[in-house]
Amino acid sequence: MKIDMKKVGAWFDDRLALTPIFKYMTKKEVPQHEHSIWYYTGSSILLFLAIQIVTGIMLALYYKPTLEGANDSVGRIMTDLPLGWLVRSIHSWSATFMIAFVLTHLLAIWFTKSYRKPREATWMTGMMLLVVSMVFGFTGYLLPWDDLSLSATKVGTNIPNAIPVVGKWVTQFLRGGDDVTGDTLTRFFLFHVCILPLVIFAILAVHILLVQKEGMSVPLEAEVKKKKVPALPFWPNFILREVMIWLVLLGTLLTVALVFAPTLGPSADMMAPAPAGVKPEWYFLFLFQTLKIFPGNMGPVTGEFVAVVLILVAIVAIFFLPFIDTKPEGKKGRIINYLGVLGLIYAIVFSIWSLL
Repeated sequence: MKIDMKKVGAWFDDRLALTPIFKYMTKKEVPQHEHSIWYYTGSSILLFLAIQIVTGIMLALYYKPTLEGANDSVGRIMTDLPLGWLVRSIHSWSATFMIAFVLTHLLAIWFTKSYRKPREATWMTGMMLLVVSMVFGFTGYLLPWDDLSLSATKVGTNIPNAIPVVGKWVTQFLRGGDDVTGDTLTRFFLFHVCILPLVIFAILAVHILLVQKEGMSVPLEAEVKKKKVPALPFWPNFILREVMIWLVLLGTLLTVALVFAPTLGPSADMMAPAPAGVKPEWYFLFLFQTLKIFPGNMGPVTGEFVAVVLILVAIVAIFFLPFIDTKPEGKKGRIINYLGVLGLIYAIVFSIWSLL
C-alpha cells in the first residue's frame, strides 16, 4: 500500500493549523541593536528546561522517594547505571545554568527598561518563572537525602516561621508536619516532579504568548526618538544563530558536568546534629546572609521577622516594577537603574560574605 505523503501532510496541516504558524515564523523579524545579545538568554532558558525535563525523567525511573530508598537509589544511579552519574550531574548543573540565565535575562530587561508599556505582564510572568525555578532547586536539593540536604532543608523550611499568623502553617505545610521527615521527602518529590512542572509550563505558555503578541522591545532611546531599528528575519537567520549559541552552551554544560560532578553523602540521620557550615544553594546565599545579620530581638519582634518582611517587600516591589517605573526615560528611570546596580552589588557581596 502506497502512502501519499502530501495527503498525510495536508491532514496534519488541517488539524493542527501548521501553515499559519510557518507563515508567521517566516514573516517575523527580530530587532538588531547593541542590546540584541540579551534576546538569546530567553531561548537558552528553554534549552536548559528541556534538558531538565529529559534528565529528570531518566532519574525518576530509578529514584525511590522513601527514607529507606532515597539515598541508596541515588547511589545506585551513580554507580550501577551506565553513565548514571553523568545524567545526575547534567541534571544538577542544568538547573544551576537555568536559574543563572533567568536571573541574567531579568537583569537585562531591568537595565534596558524592556518591561515598559505594553510589556508589564511579560515582566511579571518572568518574575514568576524565576520564583518557580528557585523553588524547583529548593525542592530538588532534599531528594538525595544526605546530611547536608536534610540540614539545609530544615533551615529553609523554618524561615516562614517568622511570618506572623500564617508562618507556622506554611512551615508545617512544606514539611508535612512539625519537622523534616520522610513525609517531607515524599512531599518535596511530589512538588518537584508533578506540581511545579505544571506550574512552570502554564506560566511559560503565557510568557511566550505575551512575547509573541507584544514582540521584542527596542532600545528606549530609539523608541523615544522614534528611530527605525534594523531587523533580522526570525527564520532562518535568528534561529540559526540561536542554534550556534545552544551548541556552545551544551558543550559548556557537558564539560562542567564531567569535571565537577556532584558527590553524594551518607544517608541522612534525623537524630544527628547538623553538620558544620551548612549553606544553601548559591542563589539563596545572599538571602541566607541577610537573615544572619539581624539581631535575635528588635523590640517587640524578632530580627528574623524584620528580615523576612523586608525581603518580601523587596520581592513585591520588583514584581510590580513596571507600575513603579512609569517614566523609564526620566529621572525616576535612572534611579531605578541605580537601585538595580546596588541590589546586584549587595547580592554578590553578601553571597561572598556567606561563603567566608
